[in-house]
Amino acid sequence: MADELDDIVLSELDDDELTLQMHDDLYDGLKEEIVEAVNILLERKWQPYDVLTKALVEGMRIVGIDFRDGILFVPEVLLAANAMKAGMAILKPLLIESGAPRVGTMVIGTVKGDIHDIGKNLVSMMMEGAGFEVINLGINNSVENYLEAIATEKPDILGMSALLTTTMPYMKVVIDALKAKGIRDDYIVMVGGAPLNEEFARAIGADAYCRDAAVAVETATEFMNRKHNLLAAGG
Repeated sequence: MADELDDIVLSELDDDELTLQMHDDLYDGLKEEIVEAVNILLERKWQPYDVLTKALVEGMRIVGIDFRDGILFVPEVLLAANAMKAGMAILKPLLIESGAPRVGTMVIGTVKGDIHDIGKNLVSMMMEGAGFEVINLGINNSVENYLEAIATEKPDILGMSALLTTTMPYMKVVIDALKAKGIRDDYIVMVGGAPLNEEFARAIGADAYCRDAAVAVETATEFMNRKHNLLAAGG
């Protein structure tokens, strides 16, 4: 059976079949196939933004749903995200060149004292998969790190992660610093990590608690849609 599957020649598929095949290949984490398919669509004069949204983002959306529902697990999602990244590497310069719209920008990092980063990296990859620009600050981030990144990158969303109950309160320190500077309302603050819950997120003044990467993407996309609608209404 495997041999039959290997016989699929991507260049012989029509656009619709190829797009569906890309969804399958992303799901299976097949990096080389994704790179080949992205190049085929570009050769067929697809706009980079269409390749991103119809093939890659849609494929990762399916991965996200199955991850949320417990059908896929972290290792498989990381493989899918890596395949997505390989496709994005080709598209990114073309998207910048064509001035294609980004869904939004996110700065994300694990808070001071905490060196856990698998969950955060998964969120970063899934967010990129959904068409966001993501600036990943890594682990052990102080208030100063977050403030500097916010000033430089001017993101829509600030994401903070913690896996230790002892580092959770530092999220409030960061939010309080934003309040003190009078810039808290300029950003959507999303928090996540195993020991957190809705109640904690509310108590520290975050906009949302995301229990996993799939929920983070859904929440961020909803917030951005709302923001764009408000801007459109205001404009």
